[in-house]
Amino acid sequence: MDIATPIAATKQEALSARYGAAIPPAGPWNEHVALLLSHRSIRGYRPDAPPAGTLETLVAAAQSAATSSNLQTWSVVSVTDPAKRAAMAKLAGNQKHIEQCPIFLVWCADLSRNARMAEEAGRVLEGLPYLESFLVAAIDAALAAQNAVVAAESLGLSTVYIGALRNDPEQVSQLLALPPGVMGVFGLCVGYAAEGVANEVKPRLPQASVLHHDTYATKDEASLRAAYDNEMAAFSARQGMDNDNWSGRVLQRMDTIRALNGRDRLKAAVRALGFPLR
Repeated sequence: MDIATPIAATKQEALSARYGAAIPPAGPWNEHVALLLSHRSIRGYRPDAPPAGTLETLVAAAQSAATSSNLQTWSVVSVTDPAKRAAMAKLAGNQKHIEQCPIFLVWCADLSRNARMAEEAGRVLEGLPYLESFLVAAIDAALAAQNAVVAAESLGLSTVYIGALRNDPEQVSQLLALPPGVMGVFGLCVGYAAEGVANEVKPRLPQASVLHHDTYATKDEASLRAAYDNEMAAFSARQGMDNDNWSGRVLQRMDTIRALNGRDRLKAAVRALGFPLR
């Protein structure tokens, strides 16, 4: 296993790393569950290439994910050109790991393949221009990518998603020559973590904040959030990050349009890329 992704020795250790003091009762357990709980994002990579065939293995795992009605409305672009990577790193806020990692993938919502099939068959797909179809394609891409992430981590590789490609999806489309009806919804770095890059497992909200039974409940939300803020403040301090908490980060991230980094015009960009969103 890669130095940045050690698997906790016991169920209790894994749950403690993920939840801090708010450890939930957990029943069945195996090495696959332990791997999932060990996930963390890595933002520094060695240039070492993984074994031959790794990319194809990751795509096979991705294609084994669920897909709505077997429509398979996603594609992935493996980007190796240094100039294209540099351009994407710049538009994503100078995330240098996009240039460092041996495998960089752009996951795409893709309705174009089915549109071409309909054109060849002389058919008009009346449901294609609707928001539902774009949403299905974006979800398909996310499910596929997460399968690839789990597969990569099982092989000792590290990963980090790059949602900041949505800062300028039109430029991404130009760089990758995407046809109308295809949008790069996020990127993914895959590789071996650089020496000294070994982030802790980041704590998550207590399960009681996200797990509801029969009806949505907010009764204890404030106290649960306060406890989680303390966990995140301690985590940030251990990582040498600004000593802030989760609530503060969420409010800062979402309190101004400027914080969207250009994504406030995303609806217009999506339409310009061939998704009418009716």
